Amino acid sequence: MKRRAFIGTSAAATVGFLASKSVVAADALNIKTMKLKNNINHSVCQWCYDSIPLEEFLKYLNQLGVMAIDLIGPKDYALLKKYDIHCSMCNGAEISLTEGWCDTNYHATLIANYKKMIPIVAKAGYTNLICFSGNRRGMDDTVGLKNCVEGLKQIMPLAKKHGVIIHMELLNSKVDHPDYMCDHSDWGVELCKRLGFDNFKLLYDIYHMQIMEGDVIRTINKYHDYFGHYHTGGNPGRHEIDETQELYYPAIMKAILETGFKGHVAQEFVPTWENKIEALEQGITICDV
Repeated sequence: MKRRAFIGTSAAATVGFLASKSVVAADALNIKTMKLKNNINHSVCQWCYDSIPLEEFLKYLNQLGVMAIDLIGPKDYALLKKYDIHCSMCNGAEISLTEGWCDTNYHATLIANYKKMIPIVAKAGYTNLICFSGNRRGMDDTVGLKNCVEGLKQIMPLAKKHGVIIHMELLNSKVDHPDYMCDHSDWGVELCKRLGFDNFKLLYDIYHMQIMEGDVIRTINKYHDYFGHYHTGGNPGRHEIDETQELYYPAIMKAILETGFKGHVAQEFVPTWENKIEALEQGITICDV
């Protein structure tokens, strides 16, 4: 399942998965807490495990010793707090991946959504909130850049006041998100510079940027000041980040550490293993440098 299909899916849609062989009671998996080095702040994107009810998944994270989760909205904050799991990237203010800040037709709705959501995120004790450029629809990238600046400037002072960092995600437009505008690091960095707010960052998705531009480690070294969050994923296919794909994550994680990064790295690969929790454990172990 791709994330665009997951957004807006009701919780009821997961009920039918409860009898699946891949969904096993936490105790039955005999999961042992991993001995993490604590150099990397590990997180995981919940949508990749949407066949597992959220509360059950949070129990797995407790057992693994992973203390953060990505892409959760306000309705589930209380559940996260019950299991002492931090929301390392909040969502819920965006319209969609395709309807974003590069198009002025969506500005009124987006501004209202973010002005409402920013205080909610801050009150819950979280700091990161995601946003998207949206699609070009024939628009020149320079026009889209100008539009993004114009719109985002309407919410950034409020975000700064509440200590919230707005992150625009870099996505590939070649395979998964055709026509998406913020599809290169250079464009995203230029947006950061033109906005001029230190609480606006880029979510650097390693999988997406491997597809669009490659040269991942050099890009991290060059632009790390503008990257506030990272997502993983194996290429090709956005599956496990092991030897089945072309990226070498231990070296990438070391490069991230060497920049002095203190934020979160979230696993965002779609597991192919029958035991999805074991796949997650492997991914975290690979990144725990």
